[in-house]
Amino acid sequence: MGGPRWMNTGGGRSWTPTQGPGILTTARLVPMVTGADLQEGDNTDRISVRLLSVTAVRSFAFLTVKDRLPTILTKVIDTIHRNKNKFLEEYGENGIDAEKQTISLLSKMRNELQTDKPILLLTDNLQDTESWNEYMRRQQRLLGDQESVSWFKCPWLYVECYMYRRIQEALILNPPISSFDVFKEVKTQSFFDSQKAAMTLCTYLADIYKNMEKLSKDQLGEYFNKLLQVSLWGNKCDLSISAGQENSQKTSPIDSLNSLQAFVLVDDSNRVWSALSSPQRQAGSVKPAGARVDIVLDNAGFELVTDLILADFLVSSGLARQVHLHGKCFPWFVSDVTANDFQWTIRQAMAANHRWMSKSGAQWQKYVKEGVWCYHDHPFWTQPHEFCDMAADAPDLYAALQEADLVLFKGDLNYRKLTGDRDWDHTVDFSTALRGFEPAPLCSLRTLKADVQVGLQPGQGQKLATQDPNWMTSGKHAVIQFHSPKAE
Repeated sequence: MGGPRWMNTGGGRSWTPTQGPGILTTARLVPMVTGADLQEGDNTDRISVRLLSVTAVRSFAFLTVKDRLPTILTKVIDTIHRNKNKFLEEYGENGIDAEKQTISLLSKMRNELQTDKPILLLTDNLQDTESWNEYMRRQQRLLGDQESVSWFKCPWLYVECYMYRRIQEALILNPPISSFDVFKEVKTQSFFDSQKAAMTLCTYLADIYKNMEKLSKDQLGEYFNKLLQVSLWGNKCDLSISAGQENSQKTSPIDSLNSLQAFVLVDDSNRVWSALSSPQRQAGSVKPAGARVDIVLDNAGFELVTDLILADFLVSSGLARQVHLHGKCFPWFVSDVTANDFQWTIRQAMAANHRWMSKSGAQWQKYVKEGVWCYHDHPFWTQPHEFCDMAADAPDLYAALQEADLVLFKGDLNYRKLTGDRDWDHTVDFSTALRGFEPAPLCSLRTLKADVQVGLQPGQGQKLATQDPNWMTSGKHAVIQFHSPKAE
């Protein structure tokens, strides 16, 4: 069986998988760079800030690789084994053989991880294989000849992404089960566990539409900010952080916004609204009226519903003429959205025994059919590259994002890639940490689940650490951080 389909649904552009070698910005282990050392506009290419590494014992990165990743692998192995009868029914003895071989490869990888064996090159000959392998060779050159790049001797971002790519390799090497989604069961359960909250959101959206034509610009802005925050807090439902344990939304997200506001450490929502709604946005532009908004998705389940609700509002209100949604081309970080998840969620909404949810699902299907919503899954999103390397490593994707009037990046992994997963001081400007990545005005919507955070006020990080030592990894705090390449 061939490699995964890199699809594009709904009239958007077709993607060409990345062919060139991966590019990694060199980072030496140097003292932390603080906000006082860097000013906005500095040439940060000359400044190296250390990558978050697995080598730091007792760090969140170390504990993730030591404890959480083996747990996820064990659950993947169990899921494949529990589906052996399904494989037998669909594929006969070939299915059983593939199940055994896949489990063997995954068990071997788990042992490599737990005993800190060297990172292996990929062998599945997919279109991204050489890019991954060149990335590993670059890691080895950075480490030198004295020791091998291994599971605990490499950057955290790389090794965590690598594990999910190796899971995909184990499946690809064992047709006919190559297309099996090892995380589908937990994503499906997460959706149904949160369905009541999703129905509440659809009802809220329907209430907005009843008076849409009478809304003033300020009222429209208030609704936008609320739905932006709902999308933000939907990011709490992340199954990679809970290692696949139930982590769903039980209560009305709208009713929780006031109580959650105190936990938003940076709130640039007004700047986002200004960039989206300002008449100056189209001054001198040949673009048609209404914005193009791109949403780089994170989790399936309830979070995806919050993203679709926001996308629906943007189009129905006239704020956006088109929304491009970017997912993953194979199962990734347990709960990330794939094309199948995207399509399945819309079908489930249409079939819901709830007036407003089924109506929303029908509207979403219409948006996709008419090309108002376009789904993409460029392979760059399932590689370990920092986003500042996108222009060089995936120029087609970078050029596409340049067509957007606003790009929303959902979730923690996207934030880590935006900021390079580096040990920045908390007071360093968000724009500085992006290191030149500015295809369009962009905003990160993220609940904190990794120990990287920039853009805070002096003393804010220290105060938070005093109140809660795990403030950067608990998912209790959040940021809405905006950057525009143009003067606002």
